[in-house]
Amino acid sequence: MTPVAGRGAGAAPRSVDVARLAGVSQKTVSRVMNDEPYVSADVRRRVLAAAEELGYRSNNAARALASGRTRSIGVVTLGTALYGPASLLMGVERAVRDTGYALRVVNTMEGERAGIAGAVDSLLDQGVDGIVISEPIDEADGADLSARVDVPVLVLGAPPPFAAPHVVTAGIVSSQMARAATEHLLELGHTTVHHLAGPQRWYSARDRLDGWREALAAHGRAEPPVAEGDWSAASGYAVGCELLADPGVTAVFAANDDMAIGLIRALTEAGRRVPEDVSVVGFDDIPVAAYVTPPLTTVRQPFDAMAQDGLKLLVHAIENPQADPLPMTDPPVELVVRASSAPPPPR
Repeated sequence: MTPVAGRGAGAAPRSVDVARLAGVSQKTVSRVMNDEPYVSADVRRRVLAAAEELGYRSNNAARALASGRTRSIGVVTLGTALYGPASLLMGVERAVRDTGYALRVVNTMEGERAGIAGAVDSLLDQGVDGIVISEPIDEADGADLSARVDVPVLVLGAPPPFAAPHVVTAGIVSSQMARAATEHLLELGHTTVHHLAGPQRWYSARDRLDGWREALAAHGRAEPPVAEGDWSAASGYAVGCELLADPGVTAVFAANDDMAIGLIRALTEAGRRVPEDVSVVGFDDIPVAAYVTPPLTTVRQPFDAMAQDGLKLLVHAIENPQADPLPMTDPPVELVVRASSAPPPPR
């Protein structure tokens, strides 16, 4: 194919450009992009090849609006029922509703190669005005999207997964909350604190591990071996059974509440009292945390505040593309002290 003449440098490709490059009518391009019948396989192949070469996207006719915007925001999130990602998505849904924008969600699946890349491509094809990345998994094999993302991007609670012309971030760093949980146990008098970590492919699990380590180092305490779970209560129970072999364990910080609850079950079954013998602190403050036995000390995640603050930044970036980003302040760390943490038993 030959280059298309008559377009300014950097101008977004149009359907007429695709038609010219493919040697067909603009109506034929529309039929191919809308997957209509009565288009030969050869013509369809030429049109799609021209669109790919030019970087043309069919935006469901929304780009034809006079404003040039669809008033919709896309969200990339992990397809999971886990409390953290699901709660953050609900917070985003509520925050988007307040902005007057429509919401379009694409779920990725854990372990899916280049899941973020495919999800972002899908949202860009729908003509969204901005994208929220609420993706907790490290997609090391993800495709490079930097050249193709031409809308503002908000990243919640994780490092930006790719470079883009306009990326804003929001969300309190998990390491700060993990450090507060660990310091709470140290201040109660425990010599050191063991850590039940989440799966290390998750950004949040690595942040919480870092915060635990920072707290121990700041207090000059020994760092015990790390046990890793998979966020489930069953994995917390399994780790609890392993920790029973060490009578010196008096305090454990678990990277989420479900694992903490499983851990407490294992300790209780073996006759290790919580908190008289072993103190346990969780993370998230799931609804059931206040009603287990004993009620769980934990760190509360500010999902709604994170979503609202982040959406404010994103909408400002969409509607004021030339303006400086809004200032962002982290919400305070909220440690919810209940009955699962106490001073260590007398020596």
